[in-house]
Amino acid sequence: MEKAESTKYINVYTEISPNPESLKFVVNFALVAESESFDFPSLEEAENSPLAKELFQFEYVDRVFIASNFVTVTKKENKSWEELIPELRSFIKDYLEAEKPIISENKSEKDKAKDADSVTISRIKEVLNEYVKPAVEMDGGAIQFHSFDEQEGLLKVSLQGSCSGCPSSVTTLKNGIENLMQSMVPTVKQVEAAEV
Repeated sequence: MEKAESTKYINVYTEISPNPESLKFVVNFALVAESESFDFPSLEEAENSPLAKELFQFEYVDRVFIASNFVTVTKKENKSWEELIPELRSFIKDYLEAEKPIISENKSEKDKAKDADSVTISRIKEVLNEYVKPAVEMDGGAIQFHSFDEQEGLLKVSLQGSCSGCPSSVTTLKNGIENLMQSMVPTVKQVEAAEV
């Protein structure tokens, strides 16, 4: 009797991002819940993601970001995407076809922090999630609330995935996100990227 093969059809394709060192590998199903994203700037920080840990085994992988239905891989500068895409696409497809785990994270700390948010911070997070996050995800990255100083009106955000280290991220922060936040949450006076 023959062993049944996985019937799940997995398609993996690539999309460019504004960061020339990052590439988005998109799949045809959700990898994590819509509101979740996971950024792994190093192998040491990929402890809760078996997929990210395995991707870091490729010597040219510098950062891994997982959200929605994509994995963004940031490469080291000394390699060209043309030689890396086939290997990474094949690896991700095989990994997902084998139905290996993607994330194994304990969410309790995130949930506790969410309960403690002020009205202003809740509104800031709402604007980030509703207006900013979808646009940033299209470029293979994510933006997360980091902190808000109510005295100074300074909002700090964490840039993840292809947004981390992207040459155009400062312009996006100042011309796009800062203007949007100032109009929707008037207590926000300035937006900066938090050092990660």
